[in-house]
Amino acid sequence: MNIHTRDVDCQPSEETVQDAIRVVRDWLAAGQDSNALADDVDALMRALPASYPQLSRQYPDDFTVSPDYKDTLPDLQNGPSSLIRGANLPIQHVGISNFRLPIRFQKRDGGDICLETSVTGSVSLDADKKGINMSRIMRSFYKHADTRFSFDVVRAALDDYKHDLDSFDARIVLRFSFPMMVPSLRSGLQGYQYYDIALEMVERDGVQNKIMHLDYVYSSTCPCSLELSEHARQSRGQLATPHSQRSVARVSVKMAGADKLWFEDLIEFCRRAVPTETQVMVKREDEQAFAELNAANPIFVEDAARLFAEQLQNDPRVSDFRVIASHQESLHSHDAVSVLTQGDTFDAVSLDPKLFETLIHRG
Repeated sequence: MNIHTRDVDCQPSEETVQDAIRVVRDWLAAGQDSNALADDVDALMRALPASYPQLSRQYPDDFTVSPDYKDTLPDLQNGPSSLIRGANLPIQHVGISNFRLPIRFQKRDGGDICLETSVTGSVSLDADKKGINMSRIMRSFYKHADTRFSFDVVRAALDDYKHDLDSFDARIVLRFSFPMMVPSLRSGLQGYQYYDIALEMVERDGVQNKIMHLDYVYSSTCPCSLELSEHARQSRGQLATPHSQRSVARVSVKMAGADKLWFEDLIEFCRRAVPTETQVMVKREDEQAFAELNAANPIFVEDAARLFAEQLQNDPRVSDFRVIASHQESLHSHDAVSVLTQGDTFDAVSLDPKLFETLIHRG
């Protein structure tokens, strides 16, 4: 039988030594009773690197931040330009997105409604500045969050954080889902329809613009498919149905004039343009009515864009506008889309490659 003895002359590796040191430090930090090994522990501690600090692992509940201590805290984000990494260029927008809080909005009938609102705030950044203090955007907005919404309130918040962050341009976007009670077509039932709305205040080169975005969801019956279905019925006695699909229009308007454009106003523009809005409460008589309504309003995606634009052109409270329509085809495995703009505000050479994907409403 062979007996292998430990090689006492073998030198431990650096990794083995560091592992041993970590074990001892963890043991001491855990408050173990070291009296029995006092001499060995003292010798070991003397052998450990002298520069290693003895750190507390307990959270200091009683610690308070004094002004002097606060002045010692590092602030790399607002550091000197020597800390800038990458190209020496200004940044058009930098900030925070999707911080949420409840905001009160006024309804056209005079009542208020409190809605969970997603807020995006951004400012411009000069080329020679390292960064911004992100929390100042939230703090600036929270000063005004308890006030009932108006664009004057947003303007005040925008001015505050533009001043706080010493920036030349700024933007605030509020996103929320706005409920409206909608009657059924024939049964007399009612239900809440929810509309995705975004309000945007943009300041650029000292000029402030007020913008509203609305997603309107409707059914689109293909005029070509409707005619082909009727041809099959009449010429061959063949039952056929035209294809319809859930469709979405994102209507964006730059507001002009002193009169207020209400959320309900923009929604009604869309209903007049394309009356086949998706339904909330439906009984059999409502479903039949909806089929008749679609047959009375067949629509291509090009028609939709122009019909929405027709409504917007006729209101003095609307300046520039953009209509993006997406008919999410039941015939094809792709969507039919269109974009129509009027004015410089929404004119763009390039579009977000995933823009049309954001128009899908899954219900």
